[in-house]
Amino acid sequence: MNDNIIEQIDSQKNFFKSHQTKNIQFRIEQLKSLKSAIIAREKFITDALWQDLHKSYEEAYLTEISLVIQEINYHIKKLKNWAKPKRVNTPIYLWPSRSKLYPEPLGIALIISPWNYPFQLTMSPLIGAISAGCTAVLKPSPDAPKTSQLMAELIADTFSKNYISLFEGGIEVNQMLLKQRFDIIFFTGSTRVGKIVSKAAAEFLTPVVLELGGKSPCIVDKDANIKLAAKRIIWGKTLNAGQTCIAPDYIYVHKSIKEELVKEIKSALINMFGSDLKNSAYYPRIIHTDAFKRLKNLMQHGEIRMGGETEELEKFIAPTLLDNIKTSDAIMQEEIFGPLLPLLTFEDMNEPLSYINNGEKPLALYYFGSNQMAVNILNKTSSGGACINDTIMHVSNHHLPFGGVGHSGQGNYHGKKSFDTFSHFKSVVYTPTFIDLPFKYAPFKFFKFIKNII
Repeated sequence: MNDNIIEQIDSQKNFFKSHQTKNIQFRIEQLKSLKSAIIAREKFITDALWQDLHKSYEEAYLTEISLVIQEINYHIKKLKNWAKPKRVNTPIYLWPSRSKLYPEPLGIALIISPWNYPFQLTMSPLIGAISAGCTAVLKPSPDAPKTSQLMAELIADTFSKNYISLFEGGIEVNQMLLKQRFDIIFFTGSTRVGKIVSKAAAEFLTPVVLELGGKSPCIVDKDANIKLAAKRIIWGKTLNAGQTCIAPDYIYVHKSIKEELVKEIKSALINMFGSDLKNSAYYPRIIHTDAFKRLKNLMQHGEIRMGGETEELEKFIAPTLLDNIKTSDAIMQEEIFGPLLPLLTFEDMNEPLSYINNGEKPLALYYFGSNQMAVNILNKTSSGGACINDTIMHVSNHHLPFGGVGHSGQGNYHGKKSFDTFSHFKSVVYTPTFIDLPFKYAPFKFFKFIKNII
C-alpha cells in the first residue's frame, strides 16, 4: 500500500508539472464530468447513504447530493472570472508601475473526509481543488464503507489516477498519507485528529484547512417565536440523528418559557416523524456501536424530558431532551455528536454569554429572539458561523464561507472561498522600461521629496 501511495503521489506531481490543470477550460470540463457522474449515480449514492447511516432518500439528496451539485454549478459559472488576474491599486510612489494578483493552484491536495456526511464532505472540497487547478488525493472515512466504495468507483471511472485518486482503508492509510508531502491538506473531522494532521503537516510546512466542530450553543430568548424555534431546533438536531458538526449541541432557554419550549419540541418531533419514531423512514441511525455506547453513557445525567429510548442492535437512539443538567456534567464537556439535547436555563443574558465565552469557540451559534439582541450576542461572542432564528441553514449558502475559529477549525470554503483556499495569489508588479525614475537609487538625491509622499 505504501508503495502504491508514493507512486500515485509521484504521478500526480508529474501531471501537475505538465500545467494541464492550469487550463481553465480543462477545469470546467472536469467539473462537468464530476457533475454528470454524480447525476448518473444518484440512486446508488442515496442507497449507500441509507446502508451506512439510514438516511432517507430525501435527506440524502438535500444534505449531500443537492449541495454538491449547486456548488459545482456555481464554480462552472464563476470560474473564468475568479481565475483572471485582478488589477489592484498601485500607490503613487510606484507609478508608472501597475500591480496585479495572479491566482495559481497550490499543487497536490490531500482531502481527508469524515463519515457523517461522507459524500458531501468529500466532494465539496474536491470541487474547490479542481476549480483552483490542483490535483487531489481523497481519503474518505472507513466508517461509511458503502459510500466510500461508491466514491472510489465514481472517481476511478471519471478521472485518471494521475489527476484525482481515492484511497480506502483505516488509520494505517491515513498515517501513510500523512507521511507524504502535499501542497495543501484539507481535513474534516474531530479536533483530536485535527491536531495529529496539523503536526504531520508541520513537518513539511504544508498549509492546512481544518473543519472541526465543538459545542454549538442555541439560545432561546423570552421573546422568541417558541413554536417556530422548537421546530427549527429539533429539525437541526434530528438531521442525521444529530451527527452534524453544526448541530445545536445544547439549549440555553429563558427560564420563563422553558416549559412551553419543551412542549413545542415534543409536538414538533411528532409532526415530523410520527408517533412511532423507530419505524420512521426519515430518522437516521448512529454510525456504529462505539458511538452508540458513548452517547448512551452521556445520558446518565439529568432528567429525561423526552425520548431516552435506545436499541443497540439497530444503533437507534431517540431524540432526547435532558433537563436539570449541570455544566460540570460529562455531556457538557465534549461535543455530543448525536440526538441528545441538554437544557439549561437563564434569566440574565450574561449567563449564557459568560458560559459560551469561557469555553472553546464553537463552529456555530444559534439565537432565537429579537434582531436587536441578536446583534448584541454576535458582537459579544466568537463562532465559526451563526443563524438568527434558525439552525444549520448558513451552511447551505455558497456565498457564505464556511469554517471554524480556534478549536472549531481554521480556514474556510464553499463558493469562491473554495477556489481561494486551494489557490495561491501571486503578487506581481509590472514596471515599464520607457522611464526609470531615480528616487529609489543611491545617493537618494530626492529623499526629502520622497519622504513627504510615502
